[in-house]
Amino acid sequence: MDLFEKLRTNLGPIGSSSRELKAHHYFAFPKLEGELGPHMMFQGKKMLNWSLNNYLGLANHPEVRKIDAAAAAEWGLAYPMGARMMSGNSDLHEELERQLAEFVGKEDAFLLNYGYQGVMSAIESVVDYRDVIVYDAECHACLIDGIRLHKAKMGEYYKFNHNDIDSLEKNLQRATKKAAEKGGGILVITEGVFGMSGKVGSLKEIVALKEKYDFKLLVDDAHGFGTMGPTGAGVGEMQGCQDGIDLYFSTFAKSMAAIGAFIAGDHDIIMYLKYNMRSQTYAKALPMPYVIGGMKRLELIKKHPELREKLWENVRALQEGLRARGLNIGDTTSPVTPVLLQSEGGVSEATALVRDLRENRGIFCSIVVYPVVPKGVIMLRIIPTAAHSLEDVEYTLNAFTEVSEKLSQGYYRESAQNGLAEVALVPSEVAKTIAE
Repeated sequence: MDLFEKLRTNLGPIGSSSRELKAHHYFAFPKLEGELGPHMMFQGKKMLNWSLNNYLGLANHPEVRKIDAAAAAEWGLAYPMGARMMSGNSDLHEELERQLAEFVGKEDAFLLNYGYQGVMSAIESVVDYRDVIVYDAECHACLIDGIRLHKAKMGEYYKFNHNDIDSLEKNLQRATKKAAEKGGGILVITEGVFGMSGKVGSLKEIVALKEKYDFKLLVDDAHGFGTMGPTGAGVGEMQGCQDGIDLYFSTFAKSMAAIGAFIAGDHDIIMYLKYNMRSQTYAKALPMPYVIGGMKRLELIKKHPELREKLWENVRALQEGLRARGLNIGDTTSPVTPVLLQSEGGVSEATALVRDLRENRGIFCSIVVYPVVPKGVIMLRIIPTAAHSLEDVEYTLNAFTEVSEKLSQGYYRESAQNGLAEVALVPSEVAKTIAE
């Protein structure tokens, strides 16, 4: 067989569905246009946008736009040229690392070009064939892919039930025995905020288990950095257990509204990562405008707590309003706001509902169906930001009340049966990755 023939005939679960059900450019690869913010254009219509991880509204903050433009004009996008280890280091890269480490209460930090590849490479670097990984069942795809790079066999990493400390302890007992047999250590991996459900990780309880078990803890706090805790230093700060997090990771793609990421921890461990993370050793350094822009964004996070306060004002108004209207938003205690609706019509019913939201109410948000959520459930995932207004919240509350009532009355199921749902959702097995 010609190698590429199977690629032409089978685009995989996402591509095949997009081709057959005309989802391309509607649910898969949609094009939101105009200034980044709560109100953007989609296919010629103005949308109230709840799908950007621009938590603090920094994407179009005037100081951010100014410093980004000035840094690009002064440095261009090429400098520094080469990987950090070889020819791409600078004082400003190291200064941003110092500031990030100080902000999250760690000795040192290492800048990463991208979050996804960066944390994968960090996991691969930290563990070897002797070591055992124990991880939360709801870990993000980047963490799962990093775990898959583990040099040991399948039997040497264990999955514990989501946020279930009893399950974690049982798996730590197994891991302790296995690690002792091989002369290795244990790495526990979890998240600060789980990006699909909005649940906060049980970090304090996990750290407390260090009194009984010998392990190190890596936390992906992509959704917690900048949003959670008294200063925005994340879920560890909020729960008073930041010191118990051995490796603290976050991307710049959420609160910082930028490209890049970092990992922070003890100085000796960060130095090891700087010399052993393949994703950084063999990749060009983060361009200077992103470094300078990163320092400005971090400065704004530290100096302007009102941005975080406005975010949480919107979060409370939205989540309290949804609950008051009888809508189920699960157990979220973070800005991530899932709205869970009962459905009997599956994907076609969900398709009709989201078309109604977009075409008739001008609301753009993510839709998730089985198996990411149980059968019979449609999840609308909303990401409030500091840039939204209370008027945006009120409009959305009214719209969600209406579509919830129409769903319960069977309107969308009938619409789908009558051929009105012309586009289909992105397949549910990948919806989680797209949403996060």
